[in-house]
Amino acid sequence: MAVLQQRTTTAAAAVPDRFVTALKDAGFAALVMLGLCVPLVTLRTEATESGVLTLVPRFGLTAILCLLVFLARLGYLTLWGKEAREARRPASRGEAIKTVAAPRYTLTSVGLPVALGLAIVYPAVMALLNGGLSEARYWIDLGILVLTYVMLGWGLNVVVGLAGLLDLGYVAFYAIGAYSYAILSTTFHLSFWLCLPIAGVLAATWGVLLGFPVLRLRGDYLAIVTLAFGEIIRLVLINWVRVTNGGAGIASIPRASFFGIPFNDEDDGFAAIFGLEFSPMHRIVFLFYLILALATLTSLVTTRLRRLPVGRAWEALREDEIACRSLGINTTTTKLTAFATGALFGGLAGSFFAVRQGFVSPESFVFLESAIILAIVVLGGMGSQIGVVIAAVVMIAGPELLRNLGFLKLIFGEGFDPSEYRLLIFGLAMVVMMIWRPRGLVSTREPTVFLKERKTISADLVKEGHG
Repeated sequence: MAVLQQRTTTAAAAVPDRFVTALKDAGFAALVMLGLCVPLVTLRTEATESGVLTLVPRFGLTAILCLLVFLARLGYLTLWGKEAREARRPASRGEAIKTVAAPRYTLTSVGLPVALGLAIVYPAVMALLNGGLSEARYWIDLGILVLTYVMLGWGLNVVVGLAGLLDLGYVAFYAIGAYSYAILSTTFHLSFWLCLPIAGVLAATWGVLLGFPVLRLRGDYLAIVTLAFGEIIRLVLINWVRVTNGGAGIASIPRASFFGIPFNDEDDGFAAIFGLEFSPMHRIVFLFYLILALATLTSLVTTRLRRLPVGRAWEALREDEIACRSLGINTTTTKLTAFATGALFGGLAGSFFAVRQGFVSPESFVFLESAIILAIVVLGGMGSQIGVVIAAVVMIAGPELLRNLGFLKLIFGEGFDPSEYRLLIFGLAMVVMMIWRPRGLVSTREPTVFLKERKTISADLVKEGHG
């Protein structure tokens, strides 16, 4: 009885100490936010009527941001911090990890079909909500952009999420696919349907060429080499003027046809053959369903490969390379297949990018693109298919939706432009995610193989997620 009373007294005394520590930590976070806001938010340059630049202070906005950071940090440490979780944990700590039967329906098995169904009806829903296809062009274009990054995220997920190879130069394969289609279509006048597989094969070939020099590298060293590879490809595109037209890029890239039927207002066009009134939106809707089909193909292939021996070899390589070798798995072949598979889908997405834009230049394939694709994979949950979809929607569609949040001007003033703070909000979201869910939005993994029945295991037993 005395021991129990002593424990209760100790726990009660620890609560104020924990709150004081949380206050100090939250105050320090607010000071850091203040230091960041002074050069970025507090002083704003505005041009007067005479053309002179003046500095306009915004102390109120700075104070609001610092207060929000202080309250968010304090709330996290008080309710969800490590010490708070330890206080809520039961006294018995020596129990072994138990395995229980996994649920029959999981987020991935249910979420992917639901997401596919929503994507199929997306253009029709947007047309109904906006009063026509032409009025819904912005939303359909946004859907095409999101699906492009979903496909790129699934391709990079093979290399980073399944094989555990950190690749910071994935945009190089994206560029190879785009320039392959641009050069083949403008120089040799090949159709999109013929150039599409060629672009994928060329990107996969370069993926194998990248894989050979990095067979002995892991972690930070691998990231540096892949980053250098991406920059080398970009510099080659700039300086190989005779083939790539240098920094001016390649323009007038032929558009994709509906299996040989062009989208024009002539008698042999898509609208005339199918008895429709001509509209430029027919091509946009076709591009939407084209990238949807390519993304679905990427998901199906990667899901199937994961269940095959090569996919299990990727996951074994991710968990422990030494143990993978001890099992007799050829790590050289495993790494090369991972790089080639991821590069293949990057090349296909690059080919679609070229046919959609009608113009490619080296400025479209900078390091920031690789960082965005990698952030989608990490935030979604490495190895998770549905997690990549959710992260792509949040990261690509989220900043675009900020342009329409006009009610924020009522809070921060008429001069507040939400689109100016997209990167700030993105960075804040990254920090919150790394604290709240360090394994990604979807950390659950479905087992590729199982004996008799699927069982859930703790996250302590696997490197990525729990399954």
